Amino acid sequence: MSKGKVALFVEDIYNDLEFWYPYYRMKEAGFEVVVVGTGRQDVFEGKSGIPAKADISSDRVDVKDFAAVIIPGGYAPDKMRIDPNMLRIVREMMESGKVVASICHAGWVLVSAGVLKGKKATACKMIKDDLVNAGAEYLDQEVVVDGNLITSRVPDDLPAFCREILKKLG
Repeated sequence: MSKGKVALFVEDIYNDLEFWYPYYRMKEAGFEVVVVGTGRQDVFEGKSGIPAKADISSDRVDVKDFAAVIIPGGYAPDKMRIDPNMLRIVREMMESGKVVASICHAGWVLVSAGVLKGKKATACKMIKDDLVNAGAEYLDQEVVVDGNLITSRVPDDLPAFCREILKKLG
């Protein structure tokens, strides 16, 4: 029996670890993981060439059906951040108090969604300035939790990242 649904964003050149580690960790904890793509195609390739098939396109997502959204890094967030529906999902999840989790370059999606003003957050150091310019207080920590927002820096932070997501989800 599923504890609820978790949306996991995907686009080409996603970071394989930052996608698959949360994917299996959430499934192991009893959540139904729904892979959400931009709709450009059905299957996306990670940085290592590993394919991930989208279950649904972002334009068909109703946030009331989900408990959380997880955004992996890599170069995929550069494509995700121009998808108006992925940004809508992030904004609506934030506004409704549901878990919004991003790691590494996925902070770009939070920047473009306009949800960082006054928030504490982290990401890989390469996009620190982007987070700060979007109004976030950048903290160089393995995981930062600010309300329903959970952020981490790099793949080595995945254990702490997933632990905090699962703690928030109860």
